[in-house]
Amino acid sequence: MKRHINIALDGPSGSGKSTVAKMLSEKLDILYLDTGAMYRAAACKAMELGIDTLDEKGVSSFIGDLDLSIRYIDGAQHTFLDGKDVSERIRKPEVSMAASNISSLKCVRLKMVAMQREIAASMSCILDGRDIGSYVLPDAEYKFYVTADAKVRTARRQKELRERGFEVGFDELLAEIEQRDFNDKNRDFAPLVQAKDAVLIDTSSLSVEEVAEKILSFIER
Repeated sequence: MKRHINIALDGPSGSGKSTVAKMLSEKLDILYLDTGAMYRAAACKAMELGIDTLDEKGVSSFIGDLDLSIRYIDGAQHTFLDGKDVSERIRKPEVSMAASNISSLKCVRLKMVAMQREIAASMSCILDGRDIGSYVLPDAEYKFYVTADAKVRTARRQKELRERGFEVGFDELLAEIEQRDFNDKNRDFAPLVQAKDAVLIDTSSLSVEEVAEKILSFIER
């Protein structure tokens, strides 16, 4: 696209927003910034150091100097922590809840938001997360809140994990997703919320392609 635009996609875990964001970035030829990967990397660092991901004092001891960078290799985002590519590692099941926990800490969000705003100011991009439209980029030109039924999101997450070689029970995953929803919506700082000017899209019965086309129609309109 010739003009500078920012697109915010918010919503709960497993709603399909990341997959849709990647598809939209290709269709619009703009950058996709996976903000969740950044929080997962921070969680990995805490786990390496043996620090509880809900211990704000402990996390604040390293978050300011966190060596985290986002690079694009062959059109795909890669997350580097301490100079090492951790793109695969951060997708392991045990990192998911740790990332949800650490993302609730104000010191972590301030660090990540500063990085995200810097990237968004420098180029057109699409960001997905929990508070992009409500807090990270409140002036984004386009905002969408993407959601789906909890059981539908659980099934999607289970399929995704199986494709990566991880077998996790449905009930266990459902409990985790519901806990993450509770954490995200009830954290003190920048909770998960639908921005007042965001378009609501329920993906429960829609394919990724249908969601992408729905969003594109709003943007083109």
